[in-house]
Amino acid sequence: MGVSCVQRKSFVRGDKSQVLDIDNPDLNKFPEFAKATAYECFLEAGDILFIPAFWFHNVINEEGGVAVNAFWQHLDASAYDAKDPYGNKDLAVGARVLQSLDRALKILDELPQQYRDFYGRRMILRIQEKALSTDQVT
Repeated sequence: MGVSCVQRKSFVRGDKSQVLDIDNPDLNKFPEFAKATAYECFLEAGDILFIPAFWFHNVINEEGGVAVNAFWQHLDASAYDAKDPYGNKDLAVGARVLQSLDRALKILDELPQQYRDFYGRRMILRIQEKALSTDQVT
């Protein structure tokens, strides 16, 4: 079984990748995909592959096989969506943050373009300063 793993980048929306053909991506639509680091491995019978949380991955079966997914929910149960026993959805707090961001962006639409650009850039800087780790792997 051949497996290629590509670290999750901004071409992922929610729990799904918007890039449907990783061998021939539309780089005009998804320019960040070109920056993704690809890892490829081949598994033999009995092998197990661990894919870290939030990593986009693609699997190609060269012959028949069976795949089993197991999701480790290592945070307090309240961190997860109660209707998502497998942990596929965004964390509850993450979902609320993204909803808040969508509301903020909708409010920005009320401004003329140059002001929308100004405040949008301020939002980006604030997110970078407050939420992003300086030792984050890119």
